[in-house]
Order: sequence, then C-alpha cells, then structure tokens
Amino acid sequence: MKNQKKLRCGVIGVGYLGQHHARIYSELEKTELVGIYDASPERAAEIAGKYGCKVFSSIEELASNADALSVAVPTDKHTQVALPLLKSGCHLLIEKPICTSVEDAKKIIEEAKKNDLIVQVGHIEHFNPVMGFMEKNVSNPKFISADRLAPFNIRGTEVGVVLDLMIHDIGIVLKLANSEVESVEAVGVNVLSRTEDIANARIKFKNGCMANLNVSRVSPKKLREIRIFQPGAYMSLDFMNQSGHLVKVENGSIERSEVPFDKQEPLKAELESFADCVINHKMPKVGVNLGSLALEIALEITSQIAPNLQK
Repeated sequence: MKNQKKLRCGVIGVGYLGQHHARIYSELEKTELVGIYDASPERAAEIAGKYGCKVFSSIEELASNADALSVAVPTDKHTQVALPLLKSGCHLLIEKPICTSVEDAKKIIEEAKKNDLIVQVGHIEHFNPVMGFMEKNVSNPKFISADRLAPFNIRGTEVGVVLDLMIHDIGIVLKLANSEVESVEAVGVNVLSRTEDIANARIKFKNGCMANLNVSRVSPKKLREIRIFQPGAYMSLDFMNQSGHLVKVENGSIERSEVPFDKQEPLKAELESFADCVINHKMPKVGVNLGSLALEIALEITSQIAPNLQK
C-alpha cells in the first residue's frame, strides 16, 4: 500500500451524503476516485460525470478495483453491503450508525479483524474543530447538554431520530465522559413517521458525569449545540457554525472568552484521516468499537421509547 502513489477509493451510494464522499476523494492528494456504484444508474452517471470517474455495474466489480470504499447506502443496508466487501479485502468507511443491530456490528467487527482490515465509522462530528477543542479542554465533565434539531426530511427515515441524529451526540459524550455507562433513561414521540421523531435521553456514567441529549427532526430550524460544565469552567459550542465561548474562573473572577476556531470541512478531515489510516495501517479515530458502543446505547434508548409510539 505504501508503494502506491494514491489510494484507490470508491463510493457505494451517491445520494445526499455519498456525493460528497465522491467529491472529496476526487480532490484529496492521497486518494484517487476510481469509481462509484449506485442503485440508480441515472444518479450514478450524473455524479461520475461531475467528478470524472467510472460507474461500476456492481458493488463486486467496484470492490475488485479499489483498496478502500465508503459505504453510504441507507443504514438498514449497511450489513449486507459491508460484509461481502470485507470478505473481498476492502477497507471501509461505513457511514453512521455502523448498522442497525448489535449482532450485525459484531459480525462486521469479526470480519474486519479476520481479514486485518480498517473499518472506520462515519461519526463526522469527531472531525469537527469543535470536537478537537473539547478533546483538549474537557478534562472532568460533570454535566453535558446537547441539542441537535433538524427540519423533517424523508431521507434517513428508515431509522428513528435516535439512530439518525442522536447517535452523533452519543458518540461525542462517550468520548468526553471517558467512563462506562451506568444507566440510560429515555422518552420520545413520533410525529410524522412510524419511528421516534423527537427524543430525550439522560445518560449517567459511572464516574458521575451526566449527559442530557435532545434531538428532533421536526424542527423549523437546524441546531447542533453542546454545553459542558466541569469544575471551574463552562463552555457553549456550536458544531454547525464552528463557534462558541468558554467561561472560566480565574483568580476569583469569571472570565468569558470567544473560542477561535480554524474552520474546516469535517467530512474532508474525516476522509483524509481514513485514507491515512489505510495507507499507514493505523487505528481510526472512530473505529468499530466506539461505533458499536454508540449503537448499543442508541438501541437501548429506542427500546425504551418504542412502547410509547403511536401506531
């Protein structure tokens, strides 16, 4: 792999998100976009024409011509697409969540391990500069509050809002709390779909940290904010606008400062990191273990909400 000039990459599923994977692979210095596959030949031709790559007539044909692939198909198709690709020897970036069941996540983990392959899970916020700031400045969080709101979009409704949106914040608080989960309490309702569209979860960690997560996909506006309280400090940060402020107690007085962010496209940083992990065979920042744990917590939340949904 190290002797190759560029990592041969492809994208399976070039819908709303997959099209951007194709764009970025075509732009990165270390990657070559060799081709794409999509269930819609018209959509595949459109994106291939845009980024100058080949349309493959099957996933298997694309896999035989690539070293690494992004799996950007609907969540409920992740397992059936990922397992054969791992058996064929492809490194994968699987969009979040890793899949829809803990059992399937174990299958993906086992197949990747058996074939010595990198699997990165697309928890994109871990590559947001906001997350980078928190990783450096959050040392002993006691309370974390996160709000993630979005207008309704039929895309993504093959799963509920917890697997669609809250999974981002679950992955974030698991990383920041750095502790085992002690308990989970959740409520939610469905409004426009058969699964939950609004949800709230309280996650208590064994080290005493508490996280309160709110999500909605029936909001008139978009919002992706997080607030963290720890001894002597409080921070309020905006993932969407890559902005925020930090409040600290300094010499007996309260000091408020804006956080200076070097803004960047998180998906580009994510794919750059994935390519680097494959080329140098390094552990990804968001690997299968974190991806699977986030899924496990998300499924516990959905199981608590499910009995109360309107049929």
